[in-house]
Amino acid sequence: MAHEFQADIDAVQKIASVPTILDVVCRSTGMGFAAVARVTEGRWVACQVLDNIHFGLPPGGELKVETTLCHEIRQHRQVVAIDNVAEDAIYSAHHTPQLYGLQSYISAPIVLPDGSFLALCAPSILNRARSTTRKSSAPLRSLRS
Repeated sequence: MAHEFQADIDAVQKIASVPTILDVVCRSTGMGFAAVARVTEGRWVACQVLDNIHFGLPPGGELKVETTLCHEIRQHRQVVAIDNVAEDAIYSAHHTPQLYGLQSYISAPIVLPDGSFLALCAPSILNRARSTTRKSSAPLRSLRS
């Protein structure tokens, strides 16, 4: 059965550079997971995924949009980069890092010409008991160097 967002998934997967971009994001940040997701008001759908930590979210997989930081990024359209969630004034008490056990996180908005929204995101999982991962990834390396 075709996914409701299959056209978006197919379009992202046809872009030859996306796997390389996800690999560069993971290697340069130390993250073990990166994805390009289609984000709407009510849905977060993975279109392309690099999953070196066995998070278990394939293309077409979904997260409840309100549990993601991409939901907020879709609204304010700004990059979010969190070096250390526990030390971050804004995100240390935020429900998303607490829910998924995030140690660090980076996400960048991708606004398409028609106004639809994709997000490039990469989380680092700290507490495996609160996440669905089997392994943890390394903390975010500084992107400012």
